[in-house]
Amino acid sequence: MDLFTILKFIHIMSAIVAVGANLTYAYWIRRAGTDQVRLLDALDGVQRLDSRVANPAYIVLLLTGLLMVFNVGIPLTTLWIALALVLYVLVAFVGIVLYAPALRRQRAEAERDPSSDAYRSAAARANLLGAFTVVAVIVIVFLMVFKPTL
Repeated sequence: MDLFTILKFIHIMSAIVAVGANLTYAYWIRRAGTDQVRLLDALDGVQRLDSRVANPAYIVLLLTGLLMVFNVGIPLTTLWIALALVLYVLVAFVGIVLYAPALRRQRAEAERDPSSDAYRSAAARANLLGAFTVVAVIVIVFLMVFKPTL
C-alpha cells in the first residue's frame, strides 16, 4: 500500500468523524428541549465533542490533505484546492471566533433559564453559525469529490 492511499484513508475517516460529530449537535440540543438538566448536559456534550473529536479530526484533515497534495505534486493554486483551503480557513475562523463563544453564551443562558427569550436568541445565533459551518464543510466535500475546474 502506498503513502497516498494511507493518507487518503486517514483523510476520509477524519472527514467522516468531523462532519458526523458536527451533524449530531442540533439533534442532541433539540432532544434536550427546555429541560434544564438535559439541556446543560447536551450542551456540555457538544462542547466536548467539538473540542475533543471534531476539531482534532479537522486538523488531521488539513494535514493529510496537504500531505496528499504535496505527495502528488498538485499546486495549491489549483481551483478546487484553493477554494477548499479558503473555506477551511473561513470555517476555522467562524468556529473559533464566533461559534465557540456563541455556544458558551447559549450554555450560560441555559443555566439562567432555557425558556427565556435570551436563551432562544443565543441558541438561534449558535444554530445559525453551526448551519453555516455545516454548509461550508459540505461545499468543501463537494470540491474534494468533484474537483471542478474552470
